[in-house]
Amino acid sequence: MTLTSFTPAVPRASRKTGFFKRSATVATASLLLLMATVAHAAEPVSKSRFGKVAIEGHDTVAYHELQRAPQQAAVEGVKRYTVEYKGANWHFASKESSERFRADPEKFSPAYNGFCANALSLGEGLVRTDGTHWEIFDDKLYLFYAARGRERWTDGNWETYKQDADAAWSLLSR
Repeated sequence: MTLTSFTPAVPRASRKTGFFKRSATVATASLLLLMATVAHAAEPVSKSRFGKVAIEGHDTVAYHELQRAPQQAAVEGVKRYTVEYKGANWHFASKESSERFRADPEKFSPAYNGFCANALSLGEGLVRTDGTHWEIFDDKLYLFYAARGRERWTDGNWETYKQDADAAWSLLSR
């Protein structure tokens, strides 16, 4: 009886070119990409379930130009003027609006990335908004799930409510 050695069926070319070494490199790169995605996802944005559209497609820059009393309706953005920011697609009504946002997204993005400021202040968690109920306090845009929440903030002590919302946001946005 003759014994022969066994060699796995790995093509010669693969053994010579470092197939296994390249596979490890690809696996490492994939893991780093996954970690970056998870880290980026740590700060949620109020967006549609499908399409990743922030604040239901309203132009976040335009709110700063609208009349507050009586409150004008939010301006719809269009897909043509889209800026990707924080993992969401932000729509704008014009090229100028999209450029202003791109130049300073922190100035124009809504507080709490568009989640309901009132719900956060009441400890109700991250409640998505559709962009129709809004107010600007100290040059910052705040969005609300319903008119009742906005009225609570405008009729009450919004600074105190903001402190409560900030505390909740710091815990929930991690």
